[in-house]
Amino acid sequence: MKKKTTRNDFLDSNSAGEPQSSRRSFMKKAGALSGIMIVPRAVLGGENYIAPSDRLNIAGVGAGGKGRSDIESVVHENIYAICDIDDNRLADTLKQEFAAPFREKVKTFRDYREMLETQPEIDAVLISTPDHMHAPIAMHAMRLGKHVYVQKPLCHTVAECRLLAKTAEEHNVVTQMGNQGHAEEGARLINEWVASGELGTIEEVHCWTNRPVWPQGIARPEGEMLIPDTVAWDLWLGAAAYRPYVERAYHPFNWRGWLDFGTGVVGDMGAHIIDHPYWALDLDLPTKISASSSRFGREMETFPIASKIHFEFAARNGRPPVKMTWYDGGLLPERPEQLENGRQLGDNDGGVLIVGSKNTLMHGVYGRDPQLIPEATHLATTAPARTLPRSPGIYQEWIDAIKDRSKKTTSGFDYSGRLTETMLLGNIATIRAKEHKVLEYDGKAMRFTNDDGANAYLDKAYRQGFGIA
Repeated sequence: MKKKTTRNDFLDSNSAGEPQSSRRSFMKKAGALSGIMIVPRAVLGGENYIAPSDRLNIAGVGAGGKGRSDIESVVHENIYAICDIDDNRLADTLKQEFAAPFREKVKTFRDYREMLETQPEIDAVLISTPDHMHAPIAMHAMRLGKHVYVQKPLCHTVAECRLLAKTAEEHNVVTQMGNQGHAEEGARLINEWVASGELGTIEEVHCWTNRPVWPQGIARPEGEMLIPDTVAWDLWLGAAAYRPYVERAYHPFNWRGWLDFGTGVVGDMGAHIIDHPYWALDLDLPTKISASSSRFGREMETFPIASKIHFEFAARNGRPPVKMTWYDGGLLPERPEQLENGRQLGDNDGGVLIVGSKNTLMHGVYGRDPQLIPEATHLATTAPARTLPRSPGIYQEWIDAIKDRSKKTTSGFDYSGRLTETMLLGNIATIRAKEHKVLEYDGKAMRFTNDDGANAYLDKAYRQGFGIA
């Protein structure tokens, strides 16, 4: 007897026990059946409708916090699997309204290694974990041919930045770092203002932030607490050395200030602030870095409460050398004479001053609201021509480039690797500030030429089972 065709033959299934070939063979089956009409996507669900066979199978590593918003931002594709070491945070994400289309069929995991090794149908992976696990997860995924989107900062060490960029190229995968302001209108306007020549010759940049908004400059908490059954503490530690569990000391948020897990303030916010002048001025790796700071946590375990970092960039492509200064923890640049009394520097989160020989451009975090100062100069100056293509958004750039390899991401690892390396070099200068040195950096060789002690911070050791080799 001829088998009757059922509704299940057409389901875009990814639930356990259902055939994994259904998604990829959907259109083939539908076209072969007599009497079935292929309906235009505009009729099915409007111009934005995506046929099941055209959707990417996306997995998320990290379901809480930024991981949740990452998943929400690509929910128009197929959320195939989600991995998190915290059962409660994963469950909370699955309760969200946006999760309704995939809630019943998504596969869930605690260990990213198990997920990647057992689910070959995964096309692409979102990675939103503490910084120290970005590279191990991304490396594992890319070596399996998965496209990756990694939250900022890209890596935990300089060596990881180099290896991720190299591996992405070798495996021909599409990559993106999650510095969303890079894809917004302000980022393009900043590029266009700089290129217009209205600022004149640019040799000076100032960047600042209101962070940290998490504990820094503190010692490791004493004692040990019972690990909840809902938290896989060993998996959370991952590549880092073992330490006792203390509730809310590290997970889920305060890890940013700890050297073992985070990259401090410049690592966190530099991708939203340094990014814009770095891109617009076509900067490469700095040649000299120095820093000063308040005290680190005892035994150098947490970053300082406040720091000031100086970067020097060489002349390039006919442009002069640039000196960039970074301020955090409440420190601010000297108020420019052009800025009207009472007017705020940047915005509530921080900002940038790009100082030219003719004019100064000021903008906020994420490249918000770029304007010449004072306001009268901005109003009297014709806005630059729109010379750069506009972006569909940081997530959609990545998705579009996966589906159409003629398209490119603008914060892929070739760019974001250099940007992140620059930020991490600032952290090393801060760690070595007590040596009272201006660190001289050979970017080609990836080493400091005048401080062997600083070179020890370019790479790190990994706990067994979580390396990147």
